[in-house]
Amino acid sequence: MDDADVTLVEEIRSSIVRSGSVSPGSATPEVIASLAEDALDAARHILPADARRLVVASVVDATLGLGPLEPLLRDASVTEVMVNGPTRVWVERSGRIERVPTRFTDSDHLLHVIDRIIAPLGRRLDEASPMVDARLPDGSRVNAVMPPLSLDGPVLTIRRFPAEPLSGDDLVRLGSLSAEMLDALRLAVLAKRNILVTGGTGSGKTTTLAAISSAIPPDERVITIEDAAELRLPLAHVVRLESRPAGVEGRGAIPIRALVRNALRMRPDRIIVGEVRGGEALDMISALTTGHEGSLSTLHASSPGEALRRLVTLALMGDLELPWVAVSDQVASAVDLVVHQARDADGARRVVEIAEVVRSAEGPSARRLCRWRPAASGGRFTWMPDAGPWRRSIEDDAQREMR
Repeated sequence: MDDADVTLVEEIRSSIVRSGSVSPGSATPEVIASLAEDALDAARHILPADARRLVVASVVDATLGLGPLEPLLRDASVTEVMVNGPTRVWVERSGRIERVPTRFTDSDHLLHVIDRIIAPLGRRLDEASPMVDARLPDGSRVNAVMPPLSLDGPVLTIRRFPAEPLSGDDLVRLGSLSAEMLDALRLAVLAKRNILVTGGTGSGKTTTLAAISSAIPPDERVITIEDAAELRLPLAHVVRLESRPAGVEGRGAIPIRALVRNALRMRPDRIIVGEVRGGEALDMISALTTGHEGSLSTLHASSPGEALRRLVTLALMGDLELPWVAVSDQVASAVDLVVHQARDADGARRVVEIAEVVRSAEGPSARRLCRWRPAASGGRFTWMPDAGPWRRSIEDDAQREMR
């Protein structure tokens, strides 16, 4: 849609709003489309049939939805939408980023769309709070930044998820891991191993976490804790908690750390923290070493070993001023398994390493159990020769838990 069409859509939308023809209860797509047709006729806009249908559909989207973003959000092949100001929009399809002709009238138009996303969640984006995390009703993750932090206008990023969460079998079919690895991870969940899923941004950590969580027995109570609720677990007994930022007056913030502490009073069998990124690491580690085995979380890191070092660093950011030796010892006790994800140059997301956490003189370290070996023929998943005892131990523990 070119600049003229974008301006026309906004003109028609504004005329419908000013006319007062639509009451809150009667604002249906059919009603808005009819009013848009009437407005085009009244303004004597002569358009080809296809262009007219596009304008009417865009007016409906702008009035009832997220405006220019709606066609992108309806496109199942789009996994990420990146808006870099009102005139530059990019999407990710099949792991590849490409520019699209979608555009907004101006920065105010884009800010209006962002406000439509965050207002129902009680969140805000303004000069006092120029960054915000949120989610769409379908669970898609949303981040927005506005000037003066973003220099070229408001920036909006939407991470989309499949309409139906991917199962472990789906991940095997897509080549994200092997069937043998999936069986081992399911046994590790049944055996109540504490698992940390790591990787870079967009590597598929949340998807893998949700997929292996499906192995949790249905009679267990699971509490999930996230900044913006996006986990969709195929379990019956799930309590979902979401952090809250400070209000306009600067008070009322409920951070993840407070939710982790509160979750311990809610009789959880397992706790799942969507992402560990601050001082809540210490509370989570304490929970994992005091009877809440089988819990899971994600962490940004470039390797299993780096993930353990970063977890120690995050735990030291807590307010107890514990010595490094004590914290590293707790991390070694709290985390049993690291599942590391990566995204290839071609956009494929896969588990590239599974590592067992072991104690060493330098603190917790990662002992590789399985890895992805790239090759010209496509690569393959390979178990390490000394992984046998670990695999037998999780099989024995899983059978014991199921009795």
